[in-house]
Amino acid sequence: MWNELNEAAEFLRREWNNPKPEIGLILGTGLGPLMEQMQDTQVLPYSAIPHFPRSTVQSHAGELHLGKLGGFTVLGMKGRFHYYEGYSLPEVVFPVRVMGLLGIQHLLVTNAAGGVHPDMEIGEIMMITDQINLLGDSPLSGPNLDQLGPRFPDMHEAYDPIWCAHFRQAAQQLNIRMHEGVYAALKGPALETPAEYKWVRGVGADAVGMSTVPEVLAARHMGICCAGFSAITDLGVPGRIRKVLIQDVIRAAEQAGEAMGQIILSGLQSAQRKA
Repeated sequence: MWNELNEAAEFLRREWNNPKPEIGLILGTGLGPLMEQMQDTQVLPYSAIPHFPRSTVQSHAGELHLGKLGGFTVLGMKGRFHYYEGYSLPEVVFPVRVMGLLGIQHLLVTNAAGGVHPDMEIGEIMMITDQINLLGDSPLSGPNLDQLGPRFPDMHEAYDPIWCAHFRQAAQQLNIRMHEGVYAALKGPALETPAEYKWVRGVGADAVGMSTVPEVLAARHMGICCAGFSAITDLGVPGRIRKVLIQDVIRAAEQAGEAMGQIILSGLQSAQRKA
């Protein structure tokens, strides 16, 4: 794994003339349009990068973008990998580790999620303040790669409070309603049953999805600060649960995506001014 990570990182250094990315960005289902805000962009398909997995999910383009966003040099994934696709968790987080080797100091993750907090509505946004791993596995299991981080990384601030403050202020200034809460990850790919929604809410989550947690674990293992957002695409609240198709999820994520993009861009600009 260590050799493969370095081969992928070295390929990107050669291909992009030794880039110096400051932020990694992972865009989830229906949230790809944020990449259109990037400037001076260079793009590579995942298939061109040694050892990168391949996107198999509808609405995940499978492209790595390098460019400027909010004054920062950003390395952005337009499409991510999921445990339910059959990849191991080390494969799922492979790109995050490559971005870490290239020098990112912060990771921004977005996803589509089911809202289990009764105050949520479809199409709204939740800034993630903490997470619960319900996958039954971790990308840090097995022999530790000491070159990446310690055997027992601390997770008491999985989502960086300073960066969260920038995005909170941005949402307030933009007058965009934004929830804050805990994200839980299940393996999927089936959406949750009503009993599972109730259980997830009972263990302390406000939203549930099938991603993000592994990437944040890998990033924190490497000492990378994280921030995250969920687009609420369906509801797991008793009395409000309805049949959901993937088209519904994509449509709701796109509905939330414009406002989420505004918050992220404004928050990055604020962080840049105060850097």
